[in-house]
Amino acid sequence: MASKIEEMFSISGKVVAVTGAAGVLYGAISQALAANGAKVALLDIMGDKVKSLAEEITADGGEAVGIECSVLDADSMAGAIDTIIKTFGGCDVLINGAGGNRKGACVPPDGNFTDLELDELDKVFALNYKGTVLPSQIFCKHFAEAGKGVIINTSSMSARAPLTNVPGYSNAKAAVTNYTQWLAVQVKVDFPDADIRVNEIAPGFLVTTQNRHLLYESDGKTLTPRGESIIANTPFGRFGEPDELVGPIVLLMSEAGSFLQGITLCIDGGFDIYSGVGPLDEKK
Repeated sequence: MASKIEEMFSISGKVVAVTGAAGVLYGAISQALAANGAKVALLDIMGDKVKSLAEEITADGGEAVGIECSVLDADSMAGAIDTIIKTFGGCDVLINGAGGNRKGACVPPDGNFTDLELDELDKVFALNYKGTVLPSQIFCKHFAEAGKGVIINTSSMSARAPLTNVPGYSNAKAAVTNYTQWLAVQVKVDFPDADIRVNEIAPGFLVTTQNRHLLYESDGKTLTPRGESIIANTPFGRFGEPDELVGPIVLLMSEAGSFLQGITLCIDGGFDIYSGVGPLDEKK
């Protein structure tokens, strides 16, 4: 017999929509959620990749569907939730995992911030911010009708303390955090009879396809100066693993997190709380 605590953390049977599911982080998270009984809708503009991942999950005994869609297109997202409802009968959770950065939105190595490409900044802001707001609008309509729902957004350490050279991503993620706090209140104003929870995670430094070249040299083993700086300012002394995001997400989407609203869970090995004063290895 399951204990009360196990029941509180259970996600079995919950229908979860995950945007950005073709990426390393949210692809792994989707697999973990499915392995624990959730029915997962994998949403991404890379349709072939999420459909292939859905087949893998199904082959492993889970329930999943891959849906090609764009988080920047309202009709596309509306079509996605229609497919989810037809497939699974409804939706309980939206995880806004779509996001990322672009080279043109970073300060170039041989230039300065005056060389930033503003159209590239616009694209980064659109993907991270609008790509969170628009799916939330579409899914909130369903959650309001269903009387309940959970939204989990994705922020970043760069939202809390802007990282050098990446203004577009840092600014956009800061906007996501502000939006999360705003929406957490607004859903109670707009839908007072519905139990809609809105929270976010802020991952620390995890190695992904997008940032590997920033953290490791071409040999894939030696840290870059930036990578060394991150490790030197992380009390845990290492980068995070995708699986380490799963527990916090389960907390936010399960009944165990029923009284959490508008919060940011920093999953960063202590990076956010270290002042940088005094070396972490001074007692070694």
